[in-house]
Amino acid sequence: MFRGRHEHTIDSKGRVSLPAKFREVLNDRYDDRLVITNFDGCLVAYPFDEWRLLEEKVSAMSIVKTAVKSFQRFFISGAAECNIDKQGRILIPPTLRDYAKLEKDIVFAGMIKKIEIWNKERWGHEIAKVGDNFDDFSESLSELGL
Repeated sequence: MFRGRHEHTIDSKGRVSLPAKFREVLNDRYDDRLVITNFDGCLVAYPFDEWRLLEEKVSAMSIVKTAVKSFQRFFISGAAECNIDKQGRILIPPTLRDYAKLEKDIVFAGMIKKIEIWNKERWGHEIAKVGDNFDDFSESLSELGL
């Protein structure tokens, strides 16, 4: 499982080292491929096997529904397969870097079966917003048994 927050630096070509803990998870449970796409102001990276499960669910949905078409156009069409090199780095394509505003300082956030990749400043704003509103949704979490 992917957990924790890790700050890294992305170079001008879009290469960045994956956190060692995340590489361990990939080595133990998956292979050296990630599928990265745009999502909610950041990027989200799925191990290839997890991405295939998501694609299967999406392909079973009705393509005539507006929400499904919109989701596919944004999320699925934005996806890029990225291999992890021998140094433990990935190369994030320019279109994805532009979307998430990844320029230098970034944050990897473990999200159980996927990884979010954030511009560090955006991450700070997002985590502050979540912290400010935690009481608003903590009751809903308790109803889910958390």
